Amino acid sequence: MTIPASSRTLIGIALMLAAMAVLPFLDAIAKYLGQQGVPVMQIVWARLFFGAFLTMPFALRLVGPRGLIPNMPLMHGLRAALMIAATGFFFAALHYLSIADTLAIFFVQPLIVTMLSPLVLGEKVGIRRWAAVLIGFIGTLIIIRPGFQELNPGVFLALGSGASLAIYLLLTRRIAGSAPAMVTTFYTSLMGAIITSVIVLFVWQTPTTEQWMFFVLLSAIANGGHFLIIRAYDHAEASLLAPLAYTEMIMATIVGWYVFGDFPDVWTFVGVGILIACAVYISWRERVRRVEPIRDFEQP
Repeated sequence: MTIPASSRTLIGIALMLAAMAVLPFLDAIAKYLGQQGVPVMQIVWARLFFGAFLTMPFALRLVGPRGLIPNMPLMHGLRAALMIAATGFFFAALHYLSIADTLAIFFVQPLIVTMLSPLVLGEKVGIRRWAAVLIGFIGTLIIIRPGFQELNPGVFLALGSGASLAIYLLLTRRIAGSAPAMVTTFYTSLMGAIITSVIVLFVWQTPTTEQWMFFVLLSAIANGGHFLIIRAYDHAEASLLAPLAYTEMIMATIVGWYVFGDFPDVWTFVGVGILIACAVYISWRERVRRVEPIRDFEQP
C-alpha cells in the first residue's frame, strides 16, 4: 500500500523528533562514565567498537560480505578520524559544561558547514546565507559570552567538536551516493574502532561490569538514534528535517537537569534561538535553490 505524501512527511517528522529525544541519553551516559574516571578515549572506543557490531547486520543485508570492505579506505579513514575527534571533544567538554550548554555550542556546526562548503565542495554561498552565518556567529557569542563569564576548556572543546563534525559532514557529502547510508555508517564505526583500538591501549582501565553495560547501552542509543534519523530522511525532505535537530536541546535540558542538576541560563536559550533561526533560514534557502542540504545529521 502506498503511503500518501502528507503521511510520509508526518512519519519523517515523528522519526526525527524521536531521534532527538533519544540522543541526549547518550550524552548523559558519557558524562556519567567520565565522572567515574573512565578515560574519554575509552568511551569513544566503546561508542565506535560496539557501533560496528550493531550496524554490521544491516550492512551485510544491504551489500553482503564483500561490500563490508570500504571502496575508499583513505576517505573513510579520514572521516573516522574526524568522527573520533568530534566525539572525543564533545565527551571531554561534558567534564566542564552541562549537556545543554555543550550541545548549544556544538550547534555552531551547520554554520561552519555553510562557511566551508565553497572551499570543500565548490558550492556558491550567496550574500543572504553569509548574513545568516554572521548572525549565527553572534548567537554563538551570546552563548559563550567571552569577557562576561570565565571561559573554561569545555567551550573550546565543544567548538572543536562542532568544527570536526562539520568537516566530517562535508566529506560525507562528497562521497554521497557511493554506498547506502547505513553502510557508510558501518564504515565509519569500523574504521573508527580500528583506530581507537590502538589508541585506547595507552589509557585503558579495566571497566567494571556496570561500565561494560553502559558501554553497550551508549553505543545502542547512538546507533538507534542515527537509524531513526536515516529512516526519517527516507520519508521527508532534508530541508524540512534538518532544523528539527535543534529540538534535541529540549530533552538535553531535561536530562541534564534531572540527572545532574544542571540548567542553562537565559542567555544560552537566547543564543540557541538565534542559531535555530539561522539554521531554519539556511535550510529554507537550500530548498528555494533546489539544492538538498547535507543528508546525514550526526551527533558524536
